[in-house]
Amino acid sequence: MLKRLDKIRFRGPRTRDDFPDLAESPPASDNECSDDMQLKPRGTEDLLRDPAGSGSPTMAAAIQDFQRSESDRLNEVKGHLEIALLEKHFLQEELRKLREETNVDSLRQELERERSKRIDLEQKMNEVLKTREVKVWSSRLQKWLYERFGVYIEDFRFQPEESTVEAEEPLSAKRLTENMRRLKRGARPVTNFLRNLSALSNWHSVYTSAIAFIIYMNAAWHGWAIPMLLFLAILRLSLNYLIARGWRIQWSIVPEVSEPMEPPKEDLTVSEKFQLVLDVAQKAQNLFGKMADVLEKIKNLFMWVQPESTRKLYICLWVAFITSCVLPYKLMGFMIGLYAGIKFFIIDFLFKSCPKLRDKYDTPYIVWNSLPTDPQLKERTNATVSRRVQPVVSRSSLATVPCGVSREEEAGRSHSTKKGAFHEIFNLQESERPLAVCENGWRCCLINRDRKMPTDYIRNGVLYVTENYLCFESSSSRSSSSKKNKVIKLVDITDIQKYKVLSVLPGSGMGISIATPSTQKPLVFGAMIHRDEAFEAIFTQYMKIMTTTKPPASAEL
Repeated sequence: MLKRLDKIRFRGPRTRDDFPDLAESPPASDNECSDDMQLKPRGTEDLLRDPAGSGSPTMAAAIQDFQRSESDRLNEVKGHLEIALLEKHFLQEELRKLREETNVDSLRQELERERSKRIDLEQKMNEVLKTREVKVWSSRLQKWLYERFGVYIEDFRFQPEESTVEAEEPLSAKRLTENMRRLKRGARPVTNFLRNLSALSNWHSVYTSAIAFIIYMNAAWHGWAIPMLLFLAILRLSLNYLIARGWRIQWSIVPEVSEPMEPPKEDLTVSEKFQLVLDVAQKAQNLFGKMADVLEKIKNLFMWVQPESTRKLYICLWVAFITSCVLPYKLMGFMIGLYAGIKFFIIDFLFKSCPKLRDKYDTPYIVWNSLPTDPQLKERTNATVSRRVQPVVSRSSLATVPCGVSREEEAGRSHSTKKGAFHEIFNLQESERPLAVCENGWRCCLINRDRKMPTDYIRNGVLYVTENYLCFESSSSRSSSSKKNKVIKLVDITDIQKYKVLSVLPGSGMGISIATPSTQKPLVFGAMIHRDEAFEAIFTQYMKIMTTTKPPASAEL
């Protein structure tokens, strides 16, 4: 105990005065001390009550010694208790300082936070592990599905559409003729099929058409029209298979006419190539024109351009709709089959054989022919506008015409070209004006073969014909000058013919040659698109002038 006390005492420079008073110590230590002190006096009382020791001096001395030793012992115990209390207070102070220095509460909070973080991390790790397991299982499932159904899945993969530009072949006469032959060979089965259908409808072969009519009507009566048509298609494919295997099977109502096949020419002349291009262009033009007419008529039928025709279609659609809602489909199929057979074999035959009957009672034919195309609508609109404007113009012209001047003179005075008044451009009388057929003139080029300079040899311009003159207006001339314009009296013309400028080109050409006494070589008006129309107008007016008057001497203005 003394050693411990020494250790406690030498831990720091504190003295006994630094510690609190013993009275402030906890009651537990006081109780412990009181217990020890209660035990000791009980032992002394027992010794004093001993009868053997009462009345002897030695015992009194012994008792006094014992009491002194007891008091010393008590003092020693008190000293130990004080030391223990001091040690307790010192340890409490040390513990308080350690708590203040180490900040146990903050450490405890940090420990709690670290513990919560560890729990969160464990949860996240568990989630990551679970998702990883799900991904592993999903990848295994995808791999299994791809191995089983990967080929079929690739077919349904969406890909951006690739725009491929086909290389266009250059224009070649050989390639053109080959494509034309291929087109004829490819269209031959379709044309033969349509020809046979037309022969059945026209009763080209009475026995064949009668048998076909009886078979079809019997099938339609029993509701076998569609199965019969499908059976005929299967039969035709079977016959085509046998023909492809080398069998010679030819069945046709109308005998096929084999067109002579011309051997392909290796080298074509320029004229033959040009003629071939013209033929193909003409066929393409006619084909595209027919297709455009069909499409325009269908468009105008649905757009109520001609209300009478569209009203009939509208009523027919309503009747068909109500019939389809009321009648059963089996009865409708029976009625449609009977009507198709009667129309194909009987009604169409009567209409084709009797055109007047068709013009009166064939409603689809009448409606289709009455439908206008866009050019026809444009012509109707222009005609309507001209009819509305013509009375107003006539009244205004009569109001402005002076006395003694005819309407023809007034019309000639008002007519003008793009560069000025017509009579001023060509230095003619005011009564001279272009004929109605060439009111806007014909675009052409004047070839004067008497001139050697290129600027005078060919001139572009417009050709007009009046009652007495043939006028050419050069496009390079000015309104104030008429040196490059050409005016020829019709009575001065000695010869007028159609002319072909380039002999290598096919056809009769696109020019008109006019001979006069003042020129050594005939004047040629070439590159004229409407050459035939212009030639007829000039020749007709020339013959009219020659029959009414005598030809005077030639003159050139």
